[in-house]
Amino acid sequence: MSEPVKSYAAVDLGASSGRVMVGRVGPGTLELSEAHRFPNRPVRLPEGLRWDVLGLYGGVLAGLRAAGPVDSVGIDSWAVDYGLLDADGALLGNPVHYRDARTEGVAEKVWETVPAAELYAATGLQYAPFNTLYQLVAARGTAQLARAERLLLIPDLLAYWLTGEQGTELTNASTTQLLDPRTRDWAHGLAARLGIDLDLFAPLRRPGDPAGLLRPGVLEETGLTGPVPVTTVGSHDTASAVAAVPAEGERFAYICTGTWSLAGLELDAPVLTETSRKANFTNELGLDGTVRYLRNIMGLWLLQECLRDWGEPDLAALLRAAAEVPALRSVVDAGDAAFLAPGRMPERIAEACRATGQPVPDSPAETTRVILDSLALAHRGAIAEARSLADRPVDVVHIVGGGARNTLLCQLTADACGLPVVAGPAEAAALGNVLVQARAHGLVGDRAGMRRLLARTQPLTRYEPRGGTAAWRAAGARLAARAAGSAPVRRRDAAGGTG
Repeated sequence: MSEPVKSYAAVDLGASSGRVMVGRVGPGTLELSEAHRFPNRPVRLPEGLRWDVLGLYGGVLAGLRAAGPVDSVGIDSWAVDYGLLDADGALLGNPVHYRDARTEGVAEKVWETVPAAELYAATGLQYAPFNTLYQLVAARGTAQLARAERLLLIPDLLAYWLTGEQGTELTNASTTQLLDPRTRDWAHGLAARLGIDLDLFAPLRRPGDPAGLLRPGVLEETGLTGPVPVTTVGSHDTASAVAAVPAEGERFAYICTGTWSLAGLELDAPVLTETSRKANFTNELGLDGTVRYLRNIMGLWLLQECLRDWGEPDLAALLRAAAEVPALRSVVDAGDAAFLAPGRMPERIAEACRATGQPVPDSPAETTRVILDSLALAHRGAIAEARSLADRPVDVVHIVGGGARNTLLCQLTADACGLPVVAGPAEAAALGNVLVQARAHGLVGDRAGMRRLLARTQPLTRYEPRGGTAAWRAAGARLAARAAGSAPVRRRDAAGGTG
């Protein structure tokens, strides 16, 4: 008798779009198809920038309707943002977008009570002004927070609407800066010092835990036949993406690419040293108690914004032209807060080159080459520092997420790091989501078994480094020297996500 093949719906929400993917999993089988894609367009209201979470939920329902019969549903999204519920379980306003200005200057106020070094030693989380901790401090005294009885992170909010059950998934909770990565529980003493009520959070649950059954109303609206369970996955999309890195053994680094690049290592324990804090590395939790030790880099946001400004030209032709531009003529700091906001990205990149005495790009191809060289250089720096700080050898770099399709970026990253790069899968977050569901239902084995299945079934491309790394070392040294000679730059890094 043939072994069963089951279908799993992966709800995968990125910062600019959401989609529902369907994964079919069985012995030697791992197939992924898109059921429905929908936009994620934040809305600027008089009170600030907000997520259209009702529109997202409508997209999820439409996606489940398009998915057809499934054996389980899992949800992942970006990190840090949340919805507040009143005593009746009703949503109190649209969730605030992490790019909203309300957290400006809040970190400095927090550090007056808990110094930055002490905060890092307690939570292992890098500085990012929109971490949930800072958002809650910024919301102190507001009518919404005063009325709130429950706080649910975005994937948990959607799961609650689907099932009526409330929980807080662990990998996403680890991005709040309120969790101790050693105990994998809330940092109660820290929260008490800052006046944050941890009773707002629903009980913690881990990837693989049941999250309830689709409500009868959801079954009726989607046309699904119950019971259909919702399974907790790595609900931070980077946690799902790292779970889908098709690596052999432990001597690998990963780069989850998309709007952001998240470059680092998978470890068994956090690195909480002061040196790690100053290098701006974060310790977020992953599957099976692992630690995602990584640095957030601005990522393909830089190119996406340029493409928008240029009227969305043909990307393949642009990359071919960029490959002909001489390497490392000009590079910029891919973590500079000057590039965080949307708009005028080609001009801002040109201004950064001009201000540092480098050749100014004067065509889309030259600007694209500046971006990709700068990202590859940032990847090199992050992986080299992670190896040193964690004392972990690395033999290969895995690039997963949308950037795995960018052949020039993959090759430049191999060149910069002096290591082979294995690119793929591009749909890593959705695949990790699907595999955790399948594992919870007994179709795949341990994490190593998940990765072997990925390596056997997903298209992967290997890039070997070309030449030495001397030019990249020199470019990195020049960039560091320019930064040291200018006013300090405060980095605003990623809320997450490869999307």
